[in-house]
Amino acid sequence: MEQRDLYDINRSLTGQTIFKGDSIPENNYIIVVLVFIQNSEGKFLIQKRSEIKNGKYATTGGHPKSGENSIQGIISEVKEEIGLELKPDDIQLYYTGRSDSERVFWDDYYIKMDIDDISNLALQKEEVESVCWLSIEEIHSLMKDNKFFKNHYEEFEILLNWLKDGKK
Repeated sequence: MEQRDLYDINRSLTGQTIFKGDSIPENNYIIVVLVFIQNSEGKFLIQKRSEIKNGKYATTGGHPKSGENSIQGIISEVKEEIGLELKPDDIQLYYTGRSDSERVFWDDYYIKMDIDDISNLALQKEEVESVCWLSIEEIHSLMKDNKFFKNHYEEFEILLNWLKDGKK
């Protein structure tokens, strides 16, 4: 069973872990990582989550396993969920935040890359039903129709502002 490290409010490791699916103890946090992959046409690689994961559209993400830092976590999540290998130097952290109500730290990453044929990606069927390239407008439309995972959409809006502001 997969374990996750626990952090205090200052994002320092506590030395404790929980198993995937366990409740996060009070005054503790876990890390959530997401990545938005954009191609040279300006479209984003979006996955349709499996029905057991709510069946909505989202980006790739998850939780680092115990012993992994944030960047290692997103690299392993992308490899596990869609079979794509990312290099740490190619990924940019564009947002980090904390949600006290959810007891999580968010780390959001961005990478610009083209993928020759997404039909060749190895999808983790328990998590991902399919992947596709979508424009900003198509993602907005899915959200309007309640078909895009809300938490990921909120992080997508932060990304769009970051991109608009010149990747500061």
